[in-house]
Amino acid sequence: MNLKPKTNYFLLLFVIFGGFLIFGVSENIKGPAIPDMQNELSLSDGTLGVLLAINAFGFLLACTYTSWLISKIGAKATSILTFLLMAVSGVFIYFSTNFASLVGAYFLLYIGNGMLEIGLAIIAARLFTKNTGTMLNLSHFFYGLGSTVAPIVAAQMMGWEISSTVLGWRGMYMIMLSLSILPIIPVVLSRFPKDEGAEEEDRTSIKKLTRDPIAWLVVFALTMGVTAELGIAAWLVNYLVKVSEWSIAEASGMLSIFFFSFMLARLLLGPVTDKFGYAISIIVFSIFAGVLSMIPIFTGDQYAILFAIAGFGIGPIYPTMMALIAKKYTKGTDTAITFTVVLIGIGGVVTNLLIGYIIEWVTNLSFGTTFEESNRIGMQAGYFFIALTAILCAIATWEIYRRLKKEGNIL
Repeated sequence: MNLKPKTNYFLLLFVIFGGFLIFGVSENIKGPAIPDMQNELSLSDGTLGVLLAINAFGFLLACTYTSWLISKIGAKATSILTFLLMAVSGVFIYFSTNFASLVGAYFLLYIGNGMLEIGLAIIAARLFTKNTGTMLNLSHFFYGLGSTVAPIVAAQMMGWEISSTVLGWRGMYMIMLSLSILPIIPVVLSRFPKDEGAEEEDRTSIKKLTRDPIAWLVVFALTMGVTAELGIAAWLVNYLVKVSEWSIAEASGMLSIFFFSFMLARLLLGPVTDKFGYAISIIVFSIFAGVLSMIPIFTGDQYAILFAIAGFGIGPIYPTMMALIAKKYTKGTDTAITFTVVLIGIGGVVTNLLIGYIIEWVTNLSFGTTFEESNRIGMQAGYFFIALTAILCAIATWEIYRRLKKEGNIL
């Protein structure tokens, strides 16, 4: 099929934007589902942390082979396989009856998410060679859009009654993840950009990356930024339910406001990052997010809206760092992205475990007079750690900026 370059470009935009939209939905419908899932399967906060860590491991595993898979069967076939895998995982989640089967189904979903993350990042890096910060932030805006809509729709959908049976979190997952089939249409119709000589480039540049301090600082900074983003997505609803005694619907609404802020920042702030520089922008965004996430922990419900406004800082961190990677490693972008995201996956396993066990450890120290009060203090400690990771992202990015400035290569 002969496609005009402009037509093909717009089809690829549909693939990238649609893929990020589905990515946002699949990652963030868990917020409203987790409290019901935890109650139904009698999961402790530590066990919940284990589940999220196993998800991060599945994501990591997919990241290690997706670039290789793209080089073997092509980006188009890999994309089709990815979306099908995500849809199938929804069916497995629906039929999960215990923690073990849920872990298996979730693991499959995060294999799909990992493949999607690497695939979309590689396609976008090849396609967006101009105004990289703006276009990558715009692409991730659709992740934010999916993330904004997901908690509200998921919370509503869980209460649907079909033939006098409540749909619940299992049915919600199956329906929402079935949407993964839709982006396959533009995938099939489009012609994907190729990266000639990628295998040779990979063999040489991976060694350079492991010896490059900036590459490791990027990994640490982005791991902290992603921990803040995914930590809020996973724990904000639970925090507001257990600490502030909000209903799931109210807490899910706050999570949606967070993702609306997150989405709006990605829509509006991309040109700002191109103008003022990627590193400086990330430093400012991270400090803003960390400070705003900490304030309500100590001040209570009256400033709870700051949890959501923190999304303005969290939102641009990931795509802006990806733009920095694309500009810093122009001859080896695929390798640099894979190297970074794989190591972020390892960091994600550790930080997801840490969040869950910080909550459980502090709760078990029994600082409160009752278990409920101790659990509230535990949740506050866990959420403080999530906010702290945003500050650590800023500190690491400052060191990146200092080193780039020394090299005369400020990005």
